[in-house]
Amino acid sequence: MEEKKNNIENSYLTFKIGDEIYASHVNSVLNIIELPTITRVPHSPYYMKGIMNLRGMVLPVVNTKLKLGMHETESTNKTSIVVMDIRIDEEVVHIGMLVDEVNEVLVIDDSQIKPPPSIGSTYKSAFITGIVDIDNKMIMIIDVVKVFSEQELVELSETNETAEA
Repeated sequence: MEEKKNNIENSYLTFKIGDEIYASHVNSVLNIIELPTITRVPHSPYYMKGIMNLRGMVLPVVNTKLKLGMHETESTNKTSIVVMDIRIDEEVVHIGMLVDEVNEVLVIDDSQIKPPPSIGSTYKSAFITGIVDIDNKMIMIIDVVKVFSEQELVELSETNETAEA
């Protein structure tokens, strides 16, 4: 039973955004879905793709490439939405993150994770909590909460509430 518990504690979903591979702890992942119809929301933040219906819940969908400062590209048949459960204090915000491809769930031991590089104060890598090299592939482990500012999470949550009203 202890091994199963460790597997969950050290399990990360890996996905591609652009040419890079990222990983997020499975505890943050609620669901993975194929790219559905997304409805644009007027006056939404630049990085917000729109909203979608997820089993009766209005879910804000973020263009992860734009949010991470990358160039937007066309969606493919591998483009997916990773539904994330983001907890801020007592509040839970559900966000769909558009990714180019979902890869696999990996069990990564803490000893494999190296600290992110320090490239100076102008490089915003606060959301990268570690780097792991698996089969000569560098995988950046991200903390989804740190991808967004608290104000951005409030805006996304309000977009969700407004759409449901």
